[in-house]
Amino acid sequence: MHQILNVHVVTEGYNFWLFALASLMLNITPGNDMLYVATRSTSQGVKGGVISALGVMAGCMVHIFAAVIGLSAIIASSAVAFQTIKYIGAGYLIYLGIRSIISKKNAFVVNAKAVDVSYKRIFWQGVLTNVLNPKVALFFLAFLPQFIKLSAKHVWPQILFLGTWFDVGGTLINILVALLFGKIGAWFSRSAWFQKWQNKVTGLILVGLGVKVAMGSRGH
Repeated sequence: MHQILNVHVVTEGYNFWLFALASLMLNITPGNDMLYVATRSTSQGVKGGVISALGVMAGCMVHIFAAVIGLSAIIASSAVAFQTIKYIGAGYLIYLGIRSIISKKNAFVVNAKAVDVSYKRIFWQGVLTNVLNPKVALFFLAFLPQFIKLSAKHVWPQILFLGTWFDVGGTLINILVALLFGKIGAWFSRSAWFQKWQNKVTGLILVGLGVKVAMGSRGH
């Protein structure tokens, strides 16, 4: 019952919708996971892309469970350490935002000639693509603490819920990518206006979120 109440605390109010918006913008930012899904969709069709997206989703859950264990331990041991992580996380979000705004290169280039492999292998490659990416672990440590309410009796249900929300949202985006690239191939990756637009918008949101978090942490 306490766990249900903790999740309810997270899902109500402004902070949750801010989290949902930030998660959406981060999930539409091209990265290794999306690039892998797009490549598999281009070379092996929509089914290959969807399976790769599910593999990425499974890999992301590994990071989420690690965040649940790690952050819960930090919160239980030291409030000062947790606040320090929040400040570092705020700085990290601002850094990501500025880098996204000033970026001029198109890193989202699909390899349309990827070697065909079995669907089972596609899935496990998706898992490893995410699990072995240290930036994903760093992201969860920087991002999730900003939305945890320490006033709740237990914090791990909050971390698990928010992490799962982010993962499911990212999977839906990747499935959409699989549908798009499975139909139109690598043409989409050459659309410079798409990456330029989403980079600027995402960057501004991340900078704003980082500033808000830093100011909010100061008041606690």
